[in-house]
Amino acid sequence: MAYKLPESVLVVLHSSTLDILLIERVSPPGEHGAWQSVTGARTDASESLSQTALREVAEETGIALAPHVLRDWRHTERYPIAPAWRHRYAPDVTHNCEHLFSACIDRHADIRLNPKEHRNWQWLSADEAAACVFSHTNAAAIRRLAAERT
Repeated sequence: MAYKLPESVLVVLHSSTLDILLIERVSPPGEHGAWQSVTGARTDASESLSQTALREVAEETGIALAPHVLRDWRHTERYPIAPAWRHRYAPDVTHNCEHLFSACIDRHADIRLNPKEHRNWQWLSADEAAACVFSHTNAAAIRRLAAERT
């Protein structure tokens, strides 16, 4: 079995007016409200973090970002991997390192979700989005972006 690398990206997609694009996870089945920004793990050590961010945005939203649009915040959060996801990682891996990126996109962009991963999308103000996401690192990233704009 190939284990996931414990290194991922979080990509906060926002409009020029700082509305935040959120996508709703499909799993766990039957539950709603697992809203988040784009996230995903590196496929292998040869994939750069910016390549991971661009790939995940394309896979999860259908948006092909130009590399120059992607902003690397050079900020990393380290957190324990939730027990529900630990089986995806090597037995001795307990924490993930999440690298923050963002990109300003057109609010009228054609969002095409991967139905295996996400079921819905919405635009919210930064305050509403920070309150809506299930991940504390995602909420902190949205607040960080909003604070820079004020």
